[in-house]
Amino acid sequence: MQIWVDADACPVAIKEILYRAADRVEAPLTLVANQALRVPPSRWIRTVQVARGFDVADNVILSRMAPGDLVVTSDIPLASEVIAAGGEVISPRGERFTPENIEQRLAQRNFLDQLRGSGEITGGPPPLGAAERQAFANALDRLLTRRAPAR
Repeated sequence: MQIWVDADACPVAIKEILYRAADRVEAPLTLVANQALRVPPSRWIRTVQVARGFDVADNVILSRMAPGDLVVTSDIPLASEVIAAGGEVISPRGERFTPENIEQRLAQRNFLDQLRGSGEITGGPPPLGAAERQAFANALDRLLTRRAPAR
């Protein structure tokens, strides 16, 4: 299983969890961003820098991922497309997106987008705290453990 990260908005603490996990389970990890990223030296970790632009990183992830790959993103439309392509998705807050919950999450995202567009809601999600980092680490561990080949 390849791990793909929509890295432009991914918190540093989550990237660090991913670096450790990739090395621990020897899973290829690719961070896709529109800026250069500094990552620790590892044979399992690489970056792909893409041009700036709407959905450029998303399109690269979608074109390169394979069914069964894991994508880390908080982008709900990207998550929906990954699921349709047979991938697994978790958010940096540890929420697992599935075929059973993605339509509801898309509807909620679109509703909130309309409210923001009308000036009703400002600001984003609360800062990432210890509970969210732990939820992400737990969700990642469950997915990696389930997918680990027998040795």
